[in-house]
Formats: sequence, C-alpha cells, structure tokens
Amino acid sequence: MAYDEKLADRIRDALGPAQGEVTEKKMFGGLAFLLGGNMSVAASRQGGLLARVDPREAAELLSRESVDTMVMGGREMTNWLRVDPDALHEDRALQEWVDRCLAYARTLPRK
Repeated sequence: MAYDEKLADRIRDALGPAQGEVTEKKMFGGLAFLLGGNMSVAASRQGGLLARVDPREAAELLSRESVDTMVMGGREMTNWLRVDPDALHEDRALQEWVDRCLAYARTLPRK
C-alpha cells in the first residue's frame, strides 16, 4: 500500500510557514517531511501518521487512543509514534501532531 496522498496534502497545509524549510523524501513506501535534514513527520505506507516526538513526551502520548509505538525491523522506536488515521480526521488534531513534530525536530542538530 502506498501512502495516503490526501494525508500528505493535509500535512503540507499543516506545515504552514515552515513548509519553506521542509523537504520531502519518499522513504520506506511513505512520504517523510524533513526539517534541517531530520525526519519530523511522515505519511505512512501503512496508513496514518508517523510522528517523531520528544522522548520525554512519548509515554504520555502513548496513553492516547489510536497511538502506538512505531516498530521497524522488529525494534520499537521509542520516540516515533504511529497515529491511526481515525485520530486524524479533524484538521486541528493533525495540526497538533505536525506542530509537535516540528517543535522537536527544531531541537535537533541540522544534518
């Protein structure tokens, strides 16, 4: 399954002014949005959103419905979360995730 093009368009809209700082890259069958060379958020090929968050916030965010730890190659990625498409119907919900991911990516050294 390819990533959801409509979700990718919604992510672009949610980036707002940051869109000029963000690059897009197809990765692992999805579409990643990179800030300063760091992946911040992605439209997943499995549906929904992959969100890179501050590791200190991950446990709290995992308590939300429709949010799970991302698993890649059998390994849990502690600060990458998978957000189910059902949790993203409202634009403000998507905006919250995109803002959170951009804020964390801004704390990382540029690549």
